[in-house]
Amino acid sequence: MDRVRIGTLGAARITPMALVRPARAVDGAEVVAVAARNRDRAEKFAAKQGIPTVHASYDDLIADPDIDAVYNPLPNALHAEWTVKALEAGKHVLCEKPFTSNAAEAREVAAVANRSGLVLMEAFHWRYHPLAQRVREIIESGEIGAVQHVEATLCFPLLLLGDIRWKWELAGGALMDAGCYTVSFVRHMSGEEPEVVRATSSTFRHPQIDRRTVADLRFPSGATGRITTSLLSRTLVKTTGQVIGDRGEIRILNPFGPQYLHRVSVRTGSAKRSERLTREPTYNFQLRAFTAAVLEGKPTLTPAADAIANMEAIDAIYRAAGLSVRGDDR
Repeated sequence: MDRVRIGTLGAARITPMALVRPARAVDGAEVVAVAARNRDRAEKFAAKQGIPTVHASYDDLIADPDIDAVYNPLPNALHAEWTVKALEAGKHVLCEKPFTSNAAEAREVAAVANRSGLVLMEAFHWRYHPLAQRVREIIESGEIGAVQHVEATLCFPLLLLGDIRWKWELAGGALMDAGCYTVSFVRHMSGEEPEVVRATSSTFRHPQIDRRTVADLRFPSGATGRITTSLLSRTLVKTTGQVIGDRGEIRILNPFGPQYLHRVSVRTGSAKRSERLTREPTYNFQLRAFTAAVLEGKPTLTPAADAIANMEAIDAIYRAAGLSVRGDDR
């Protein structure tokens, strides 16, 4: 193959930004088909986005022999089911975050991917941007010394009360939607897997759906961590990361969407500096990595094993907060 022909499941709001526009900028990627529960919606989406083929169902799309890979931006509760079906149909999969409803599902999906030998990648787009790589470089250089504390915050208001992210049956909640980024950040920047010390959540519209969650973490090295996330709280908008070492610290403004604005601030003693990197969209870098994995066999930064670890941490935070793990009633 000299290109990856991608079909998208559903006509999700994120798809143009996360897949369609990046495919126009990335050599080797082409969006060739879409399917949605409502064919009329799929046809309108295809016409607007310039996608040549519309399928009547998700099953028809993943059975299409002219499709090499599937993008899965369906509601969280459907990620496992349709990722497995796509893999079993011989398709590579780029699956939106969070990977599944819970860690048990993640392990089941990973087992299918391992048997198939196909590429399965979780769409944590921020991991593929040079900003994330640069912060890790600073940490690994020893400039700020040994890591003592890692923290991440992602808060924004979700005022659409009918949105799928407020629905228990679709594995919604603040930690699942925005918070999965913060968990990914502290794991990646610490280089370790966390133990949950304590967690608190405030709920909304359903006794198990968190609108805000805060968790304190501990890592095997003795470093500590904290994640703060909300879809509705007094903190309307905040997206930051922080890594504190025994000789200095790094503060990151907007680590999760650096194409809009960002800043990496480094302080060691009395010395301070700021760095800025490219504002090319994170999604472009993500799609390049996915196509390189499919076409050239290159490893990805967010394979199934990493997704399992992220879901294990999310499950542990929910339990510590006194909430049920998503999907526990299914």
